[in-house]
Amino acid sequence: MRSKKTAVGSIALLALLLIVPQGNLSAAPKVIDLKFATYLPGPHGTTKACEQFIADLEEQTHGQVKVQFFPGGSLAKAPSMIKAIETGIVDIGLSHISYTPGRFPVTEVCELPIGYPTGWVANIAMNDFYDKYKPKEWDSVVPLWFHANSPSILASTKPIRTMDDFKGQIIRAPGRMADVITALGGTPAPTPIVETYDAIAKGVIHGVFVGMEGVRAFKFGEVTPYVTNSWNVGPSYPFYVAMNKRKYEKLPADVKAVFDRLCGEYKEKFALVWNASDFPGEAFGKQKGVEFIELSQAEFDRWITAVEPVFDAYVKSMVDKGFKEDEVKSWIAFLKRARPSFSNSKRPCTSNPPKALTRYGNRRLPLRMSAKRSEC
Repeated sequence: MRSKKTAVGSIALLALLLIVPQGNLSAAPKVIDLKFATYLPGPHGTTKACEQFIADLEEQTHGQVKVQFFPGGSLAKAPSMIKAIETGIVDIGLSHISYTPGRFPVTEVCELPIGYPTGWVANIAMNDFYDKYKPKEWDSVVPLWFHANSPSILASTKPIRTMDDFKGQIIRAPGRMADVITALGGTPAPTPIVETYDAIAKGVIHGVFVGMEGVRAFKFGEVTPYVTNSWNVGPSYPFYVAMNKRKYEKLPADVKAVFDRLCGEYKEKFALVWNASDFPGEAFGKQKGVEFIELSQAEFDRWITAVEPVFDAYVKSMVDKGFKEDEVKSWIAFLKRARPSFSNSKRPCTSNPPKALTRYGNRRLPLRMSAKRSEC
């Protein structure tokens, strides 16, 4: 009787194996759930680029990776982002180092008033800087890529045509950028960017040191009737997209390969996003009646001279931390390869760039996307 039951069971099992495809019996790859956070709002260009990165990642891993996205500081605010990444509150996070002064002292060299001519150049310079020097301050996370806004302009409630006009002006400028505002005669304030509009509208501060895209992205064109083109001393904020180290190391080899490839692509994509961001910002400002101010040649040169002590102060601060002076100066020299000659106060027109601007490292400087500035 027992053998008969065994035979019937064997026949049933054989039938099942014939009916059910063998592939269905093997375990499907475990879905990897990730949380990606940015403090920037949904409409921001980099937020849209993050959404595209997520879509590409999910598609190219064939659904093995699923990403929940938290824009606008809904999961982690800008100042707490790096800690949230380290502790695993978020798996991938976007912020910039000026929100955590002193946390990334080596990388802070990137936010000195180098004089990057475009957002694209600033992006490439910062990624190249990390690739060359690999600062140990990033060892607690996995940097996926760095990026940077176009050189900062001054959006203000009163016209700033000379350094004398900075007297009594409180300008939003966190981190090392605060040193630039101080050197020019203003008073810096570390106001979070998402609170800056209200602070200006209420008269708590009088302006903001930010890339041109901020005129539109944060609606500063509604509360600052003047924009001074300060690219010669306008630093770019060093942004990062970083991942929790343990989460990255646990990725299967095939998924990690997709990550690494996509991150290489998005270094360039973010550079192009920032490079293109000037135009809608400028257009929004003109629509709101903003006056765009160009410095005279004499004033342009005066501002460059005024911020030189910012470099000296940085070098001294790093020597005090135990770095060699020659080493720190080599970082600055490396980044200064990205800037053009300061023989003319007019910002280089990158729709027809001079030869000095057509290469940074081994990369060609792209056109500033489809729009062309009227002065080109």
